[in-house]
Amino acid sequence: MAALRIGFIGLGQMGVPMVRNLLRAGFSVTGYDLNAAAVSSLAGQPGFSAAESAANVAAGCDALILMLPDSTIVDGLLWTQKLSDSLKPGQILIDMGSSDPVCSRENAARLSALGIGFVDAPVSGGVRRAVDASLAIMIGGEADSVSRVRPALEAMGKTLVHVGTAGAGHAVKALNNYVSASGLLAACEALAAAESFGIDPHLVNQVFNASSGKNNTTEHKVESFMLSGAFNSGFSIALMRKDVKTAQDFITRMGTPGRFADACFTNWEQAEQSLERGADHTAMYKHIKGT
Repeated sequence: MAALRIGFIGLGQMGVPMVRNLLRAGFSVTGYDLNAAAVSSLAGQPGFSAAESAANVAAGCDALILMLPDSTIVDGLLWTQKLSDSLKPGQILIDMGSSDPVCSRENAARLSALGIGFVDAPVSGGVRRAVDASLAIMIGGEADSVSRVRPALEAMGKTLVHVGTAGAGHAVKALNNYVSASGLLAACEALAAAESFGIDPHLVNQVFNASSGKNNTTEHKVESFMLSGAFNSGFSIALMRKDVKTAQDFITRMGTPGRFADACFTNWEQAEQSLERGADHTAMYKHIKGT
């Protein structure tokens, strides 16, 4: 079977290393971004070509990957700017950003009516794991479409889990980020309280990691980005607030308990408002400490 020709729209901090890994795996990639500098960073890479428009990307690929911030942008591109008119029956659209799961399910139905496949494949792991192709990828979509694009996804991620039909990947991504955001918030509050009592927070985190309080934040963020004062993990507080809001809205629509999600969102919203524009999500620790 011939290798898929990949179109890629959204060459940001995550998109560029993801494209590089596709190229290393032997895929040809045509890319586009509104930021010309992002496109030029891939110039000269074997197998990469730059497109002059999103429509040009869509017209010449077998699978079109969108790595965009949210459903508002995805829907605007597909339907308001009519990118869908450039897609052809038999192509597959892969939404790898953090979209709303309900919107993704609707997009899948609309594209299916045009003969176009849809896979939602959001990622977890941040820039570091995008660089080394070890992303976790949560996949939603019909089995045949997922099977066709799996080789491309395997070039970008280490753990691929097909969690259900269209929209399921985005649902799990939102819920995963909510759980992650909750763990980070709890760690920040605990470390701040310990330090106020006169306990070295480095030692506190050492205990967390050797005990039941261990989570992704205590393992990978506290020392490198929070206690160090670097606050530069590469994932903004605005994006975390957005993802928690997506999860909160999803939980509400499912009619399941969400009081903790409500409180979590309020904290992230307040932190974003109090911190400098563009602050990293690990700066939640600075917000909690009031510094």
